[in-house]
Amino acid sequence: MAKSVFYSFHYGQDVNRVQLVRNINALEGQPVLNPQKWEEVRRSGDPSIKKWIHDQMAYKKAVIVLIGRNTASRPWVIYEIEKAWADRKPLLGIRIHGLSSFGGVDAAGANPFVKAANVGQIPIFDPTSVDWWGRIDSQATYRKLAENLEYWSSRGVVKQSW
Repeated sequence: MAKSVFYSFHYGQDVNRVQLVRNINALEGQPVLNPQKWEEVRRSGDPSIKKWIHDQMAYKKAVIVLIGRNTASRPWVIYEIEKAWADRKPLLGIRIHGLSSFGGVDAAGANPFVKAANVGQIPIFDPTSVDWWGRIDSQATYRKLAENLEYWSSRGVVKQSW
């Protein structure tokens, strides 16, 4: 398996799409908590969530923000982006709205990096493929993501120290 990464994403909306990304097996990501475990961490309060994020991100080689329709509005995603930037971890985004979740694709989401404080220009890769009629082709999107995920993971940007 390739390098170890931390996946940042909107759990409620995109956990099924994230499982598809993990199933590609090009990278090793942190375990995706089942809903009960995530609720347990969340119920314990902000310090517990921050500790989970810090523990999971600690030894990862890069942070990949998996961008769905509502990712940019999630405060913990923004926190993870800011932490990765402060820790000088390579940071990048990959759009996942074109992957099928329960048989449907989604609309593209806003750039979550613009909401994070003092974060520079971060690359966002988009594997979304469309068919002849302009509709998202989730299978072609998955293939394009599978073909490029490992390469894209090496294209992250790191905060420069001046």
